Amino acid sequence: MLCRMGSRQGVRGRGEDVIDFQTMSPLPIIYVIGSLDVGGAERHLAQIIPRLDRGRWKPVVCCLTERGKLADGLEAAGFEVIARPVARRSGGASRIRSFVRLAETVLWLCRVMRRFRPAIAHFFLPGAYILGAPASILARVPVRIMSRRSLNFYQRNIRFSPAIEGWLHPHMTAILGNSNSVVRQLHDDENVQADRLGLIYNGIDFAKYQKSSMVRQGVRASLEIDQDALVFIMVANLIPYKGHQDLLVAFSMACPHLPAGWRLLVVGRDDGIGGALREQATNLKIADNVLFLDSRSDVPDLLCGADIGVLSSHEEGFSNAVLESMAAGLPVIATDVGGNPEANINGETGVIVPPRDPKAMSEAILRLSVDGALRVRMGMNAADRAEKTFSLDACVSRYEDLYRGLLEGKIPNDIPSIRISK
Repeated sequence: MLCRMGSRQGVRGRGEDVIDFQTMSPLPIIYVIGSLDVGGAERHLAQIIPRLDRGRWKPVVCCLTERGKLADGLEAAGFEVIARPVARRSGGASRIRSFVRLAETVLWLCRVMRRFRPAIAHFFLPGAYILGAPASILARVPVRIMSRRSLNFYQRNIRFSPAIEGWLHPHMTAILGNSNSVVRQLHDDENVQADRLGLIYNGIDFAKYQKSSMVRQGVRASLEIDQDALVFIMVANLIPYKGHQDLLVAFSMACPHLPAGWRLLVVGRDDGIGGALREQATNLKIADNVLFLDSRSDVPDLLCGADIGVLSSHEEGFSNAVLESMAAGLPVIATDVGGNPEANINGETGVIVPPRDPKAMSEAILRLSVDGALRVRMGMNAADRAEKTFSLDACVSRYEDLYRGLLEGKIPNDIPSIRISK
């Protein structure tokens, strides 16, 4: 629990031990996440951690399944990444064996937390929350934070998740959303008290998204795309809820009216539906126009080589892909889910269309494809809005405001930079 020490603040740890964080520096923070493989939450965390004040904070990342591709970069920058050792076991899965493995993971996390004695434990994504939060309670970590980065539709597919998370919520010092939609759902559907909710939007490092004619030409040449072709791009892992099937149907509807040589770049890790999408593109007779590029490390360059960003998701928390397209100066066509309309302002920075509506998506595609001046105007508005509202520096500053405030005994509603609007 938090305790006051005269004019200074302290954090009570295990037993009667008291950590005076005014004199202890840097303070350990444990981040718990499934892995540091390439995904929105993972990239967000990998961008945030190196920008925290190293004189005040000492981040440690705990991965529950595997290290992932982004771990090496964090370690090269001087941060510790710990992956849960996974023992090879014979025999198939059973409920008892699965329960034992989950319990072992919780106990492993508890040991890690007791080793590092963090002042703060911060959980990203549902699995990390369900396993990490009990460990932090057992380890008596003083400040516990859950970050919800999507709407809660995933709970339909994870047995007991609503009950477990509902039990954990009151034990958190703060619960964060990355869009107003996520925050409202936490409050209205999951009964999280408003004064413990906070909002921190994703942030973008604009230095990575500077337009360059040389980069644009190089990207198109490497992909064998004509320099004058109209190029669309969607950055999203190949997962059913991202709506790639809807998007392909929309492009097949728009194709007869699109300029010759148009291309759609589909960028993202194949999580099992890539083959079906390629087959669908062939059946729709647009396979020659659609390039499946898998997961890429050069997304900023690919965005520079494109003209229009698209996102056809059925659900979102707050899309990094939308922000990245905006930062690159692209007008964005995105579905009206989650935080998409909070970032991409309909008619100003792009177009918002209903989800699961290929016809509306195709109409938006055609609207922007025939009006170059509109694309330029919306793209400029998008870059300006992204830089003013969603900068990475502002995002990092809000995290540090949150950490400092909670350690001083404040609740999220007392911290202006993360306070949710009424």
